Amino acid sequence: MYWQDKLTVYSSGRGTYEITQDVEHKIRESGVQQGLCHLFVQHTSASLIINENADPAVREDFETFMTRISPDGDPMFTHTAEGDDDMPAHIRSVLTQTELNIPVSKGTSGLGAWQGIYLWEHRTAPHQRNVLITIHGL
Repeated sequence: MYWQDKLTVYSSGRGTYEITQDVEHKIRESGVQQGLCHLFVQHTSASLIINENADPAVREDFETFMTRISPDGDPMFTHTAEGDDDMPAHIRSVLTQTELNIPVSKGTSGLGAWQGIYLWEHRTAPHQRNVLITIHGL
């Protein structure tokens, strides 16, 4: 069986947005009991991550780390068409992931107890982000 849908995430700017429950809903909707759920963010300045979902400090620390290695307004960047955060956002998405594969088992995701799925918005302004969800299986 093959199933595909789109999830739209509205960000209010830079940060992580948990989409675990939305993905779980899409898995149930697909009817697949065993297989793979593939997620792909259709943008170049946002990414997808699986991370701890218990302590928000973990995600704050990731943001602190990214700010250190790819700061907004760095004079070495020439691509600034959409502002000081333009090129750093592209770098952040390349250093993270634009796609994830998650196992589907017994009609639900195979995530561990402390794992959550997040869209990581790398731009400072609000954006509408699309995540293409493709589920294969039985």
